[in-house]
Amino acid sequence: MIDSWLRNWAAVAEALPPWGATVLGVLVLLVLAAVTAFLARHILVRGLQRVTRTTRFDWDNTLVDSGALTRLAQLLPALIVYYGLELTPGLSEAAVSLGQNLAMAYTVLMLALAISAVLSAANSAYARLPMAKERPIKGYIQVAKIVLFLVAGVLILAILIERNPVLLLSGLGAMTAVLMLVFKDTILSLVASVQLTSNDMARVGDWIEMPSSNADGDVIDIALHTVKVQNWDKTITTIPTYKLISMSFKNWRGMSQSGGRRIKRCVYIDLNSIRFLNEQELERFKQVALLKDYIATKEADLARENAALSGSASANLRRLTNVGTFRAYVRNYLENHPRIHREMTLLVRQLQPGPQGLPLEIYAFTNTTDWSDYEAIQADIFDHLLAIVGEFGLNLYQQPSGEDLTKLGHLATKQISSPASTP
Repeated sequence: MIDSWLRNWAAVAEALPPWGATVLGVLVLLVLAAVTAFLARHILVRGLQRVTRTTRFDWDNTLVDSGALTRLAQLLPALIVYYGLELTPGLSEAAVSLGQNLAMAYTVLMLALAISAVLSAANSAYARLPMAKERPIKGYIQVAKIVLFLVAGVLILAILIERNPVLLLSGLGAMTAVLMLVFKDTILSLVASVQLTSNDMARVGDWIEMPSSNADGDVIDIALHTVKVQNWDKTITTIPTYKLISMSFKNWRGMSQSGGRRIKRCVYIDLNSIRFLNEQELERFKQVALLKDYIATKEADLARENAALSGSASANLRRLTNVGTFRAYVRNYLENHPRIHREMTLLVRQLQPGPQGLPLEIYAFTNTTDWSDYEAIQADIFDHLLAIVGEFGLNLYQQPSGEDLTKLGHLATKQISSPASTP
């Protein structure tokens, strides 16, 4: 059958003029290449897709979905054109050489695209592994793609101009300075990506804070050239990768992994309200569960020390103060709070008194890192402390507001306008 077809084809070719046989041969070659491309794409590739859907592996589905097989299927029509040009009657050597060069260049391009798709599929498959957040490879994949397309470009150029690609590659040595200038950001980013990965400075999912770049949120992507941060207001900040090496930033991963989040806030006490406690107040505080042991211990210590002192003047004796008792109450309150971390630092300390009074700082850690829970716990603690501070005879410091000044003005006016009292 094939011999009969070839004899018929030869008879048709002989009946046509030379240019007609050439045109017919080229058309048949192009139709054959198009049919091959259609069959490869719609039968071979789709058949492989159906097969991979039935396997229990995920990587083969990722490979098929990447388009690598579709790129490889384009090699068949290119090879048909490459070898079919030699069989086409009437074509000159120059035309055959040009067509074969174009077909080979197309083959190299499809191979490069297929390898690039395989690299993308490898990155997608790796991203699903638990270690991907700690050791991302996206930057290395991008560098590999850059090298791949550079080599493919040199090969395509060498094929089209019919020169040895080794000579073209050797000529790149003279262009080193130009390449360093063109790929300066790429080189810096590559070095930064290696340092970020090797030093474990940032991972996808980390909360980082970088005020110089207006970034405060979660890292959602680490690429070769950029790191994307989704801020808490849902905006996206893009930071050049090398900036994370050359500039400082804060990574909150340690807080998230520790299981506790710090509370560091002050209650400001009016200095004029600080005084010694009297006997009635001491008896009242003995009834408070959080202060009962503290009062008993301090009274025993003070009685023992005061007995050794000479003189009965009050200035010679040690006594309990309302601010010290309040500080002990806050300490015991936090130690018994169910949402305060027991194994982390807990301090209630006085800071340097200033124009705003005496700062009493609470330094503690919640036993959760969830933002909303942390804010609720902190608010509940200070709601209680601000409300109970008056029980100790203390006043909170607050700068006078407009209403305070208005009341003061009304009081002064009333005193001035009232008649003077007679003796």
